[in-house]
Amino acid sequence: MGPFISPFNNLLCMLLGISFTVWFTLLLVFIIVPAIFGLSFGIRNLYMKTLLKVFKWATVRMERGAKEKNHLLYKPYSLNGIIAKEPTSLEEELKEIRRNGSSRELDGSASTTTGPSPSSSEFEMSDTFYFCRRGIESIVDDEVTKRFSSEELESWNLLTRSNYNFHHISTRLTVLWGLGVVIRYGFLLPLRLTLAITGVSLLVVFTTMIGFLPNGSMKNFLSEKVHLMCYRICVRALTAIITYHHSENKPKNGGICVANHTSPIDVIILASDGCYAMVGQIHGGLMGIIQRSMVKACPHIWFERSEVKDRHLVAKRLSDHVQDKSKLPILIFPEGTCINNTSVMMFKKGSFEIGSTVYPVAIKYDPRFGEAFWNSSKFGMVNYLLRMMSSWAIVCSVWYLPPMSRQEGEDAVQFANRVKAAIARQGGLVDLLWDGGLKRGKVKETFKEEQQKLYSKILVGTQEDRSRS
Repeated sequence: MGPFISPFNNLLCMLLGISFTVWFTLLLVFIIVPAIFGLSFGIRNLYMKTLLKVFKWATVRMERGAKEKNHLLYKPYSLNGIIAKEPTSLEEELKEIRRNGSSRELDGSASTTTGPSPSSSEFEMSDTFYFCRRGIESIVDDEVTKRFSSEELESWNLLTRSNYNFHHISTRLTVLWGLGVVIRYGFLLPLRLTLAITGVSLLVVFTTMIGFLPNGSMKNFLSEKVHLMCYRICVRALTAIITYHHSENKPKNGGICVANHTSPIDVIILASDGCYAMVGQIHGGLMGIIQRSMVKACPHIWFERSEVKDRHLVAKRLSDHVQDKSKLPILIFPEGTCINNTSVMMFKKGSFEIGSTVYPVAIKYDPRFGEAFWNSSKFGMVNYLLRMMSSWAIVCSVWYLPPMSRQEGEDAVQFANRVKAAIARQGGLVDLLWDGGLKRGKVKETFKEEQQKLYSKILVGTQEDRSRS
């Protein structure tokens, strides 16, 4: 049997060798080399347009089949909420409740004596109805916690995880979905894993080598080129199709770049178009190896676990960095957690206390091709990355907004809110005042106290007006 097995083994080894050679040659010519020089052959854009046509056909076919079979295809309400709310103040709503209560009392009373004014300063039992109603509304239609879960699409992108009401509609649609599974897991996933390993490996090796060079312009130049090359390879590992707007407003050295936060890949999305100094906590394992190699080539700011909670130490490290105009701009996500790309939540004020120029950036993902949001309470990092790499693509738009500085008489919180509002407005996101820390924690007592103070001011203010008159 030996003489017959040996030629077969040789043929198998030769075929495997040819396959790997062709595979890596294609990667080198069409992906890695263009990534080094920042070029694109337009293949990803053509791929995106083809996907849109397929999605459109699949959605129309699914809606038609669901209508014939009386299936519920979409949820009966959207992310905007199931309760109609008008933007009115606490004082206006209390006046309306009191006015309604007073009119009912007058209608049901035979006496002609005028009752208390609807804006009376005394506490009235009807005031409790406002707080009860708002509490029930918050339970039924919570505008905070739903920002920490993926939104359901109004169309189907041939991913079962993108429409939870999907049922078998037709044989052709099911065959198309099965073909998509084969393409995504049989071709795209191995390709993307190869690119991701290549990009991370090159980043670790080259930044470690650059770290041995003396500090100077040559080291900074090589470091920027290596970071850009490796991040662009990683972007292609996600088949990311990114559109950058207003590049003239790109962050400059000595400044701070702040952006809304949806996913850990936000860093790659931004760093593939420009170099930044990263800020974060020191990790172990593979992430620790990457951090230690990166900091050798570029002055990133890593903190020990014990240092993260020291706000003064963090502020001093950031301040020292931005004062050196030769250093790269700092990249910070002030929300402190990932939000599902439908809104922007409260910005932590720390990065706005430094006094440096702030460069706002708005990032908006297109969920039709793949869900970029990382629900960290549901998926671990490895599971999340596998879901990303098995999606069709990551499509997003990035807007560089004009630089902003603190105005005279403006504190850090007001400055942070102004920057947040600008990002939300540009990205078409909902501007929320709530803290993203509510994702894992309870409401702070200060939020409750603010509502109590607001109600007290209404009563006290009305009493003062009444005493003057």
